[in-house]
Amino acid sequence: MLLRLSNLGHRPVLALQRHIGTYPAKFTTGASTARREMHFETLTIETNRSDAPGVAFVTINRPRKRNAMNSKFWGECKEVFDTLGEEGEVRAVVLAGAGKVFTSGLDLSDIGIDLMGGSGGGSEGESVDVARQAFKIKRHVTRMQEAFNAIERIPQPVVAAIHGACIGGGIDLIAACDIRYACAETIFSIKEVDIGLAADLGTLQRLPRVTGNESLLRELAFTGRNFSSAEGQALGLLSSVLPSPAETLARATGLAMEIARKSPVAVAGTKANLLYSRDHSVQDGLNYMTTWNMAALQSEDIGKAVQGAMLKERPTFSKL
Repeated sequence: MLLRLSNLGHRPVLALQRHIGTYPAKFTTGASTARREMHFETLTIETNRSDAPGVAFVTINRPRKRNAMNSKFWGECKEVFDTLGEEGEVRAVVLAGAGKVFTSGLDLSDIGIDLMGGSGGGSEGESVDVARQAFKIKRHVTRMQEAFNAIERIPQPVVAAIHGACIGGGIDLIAACDIRYACAETIFSIKEVDIGLAADLGTLQRLPRVTGNESLLRELAFTGRNFSSAEGQALGLLSSVLPSPAETLARATGLAMEIARKSPVAVAGTKANLLYSRDHSVQDGLNYMTTWNMAALQSEDIGKAVQGAMLKERPTFSKL
């Protein structure tokens, strides 16, 4: 699906290109706020809220299945974040879960057969070629990895508001986010080891760089045991722990709004350089930063920010 913003009478409207009826969609447009909502099968997206300008809200929306990630989720997740990444009006994203939990992880009843090599291959009665089955599994895993890579790739910071439970694939998901808040009652688990797998969607690659206690991280990954929000904060996984889901979402929204008021050129540049420096040497990171700022230092945002500081006024920055 392609979401496209166009101008009609100076009001942004959301245009949808796809075969009608493929996804249930809902749009809400206020006379002055131009609030927009869109519902996929597994996610809801809301932008242009009058109480949170510049912030997009993405919600995992399978509450009856404890927000388990089924086969439809992976394509929709990548599509949503790829689209938001191209949306200049969006300056920050809040990611949350509907219902009682953030997510219970992968929906093994839906995708487990494909991942474990139980379907496809030869014709009925024929043995499955191991090499060909391996390539099929590789395609499945890569598709799932790309869904979370899309979260990390977008120029806008993504703030996760976590409640209830965040299990298995949920850890992979929040590891790709920029900032993580959770309520005190939340239970976390790197669960893959308990179903005979090594976590393969980003936990083992991103968390050693996110957290500050690799000994504890290895303990959690090797055992699959539950750990609390307090332990997650001590690990360095969480910025803050809040008393309730409502307060967690409010804190995440407030932070996203604060980020949305900043220069989008500065925010996008900061995120891009943090990610680049994570995977490169200090000198390579400095060289990349120099090249980046060859263009960024010519931005109009610098003059606006300086003028705003001198006049003690909040500057208004153009969309990217």
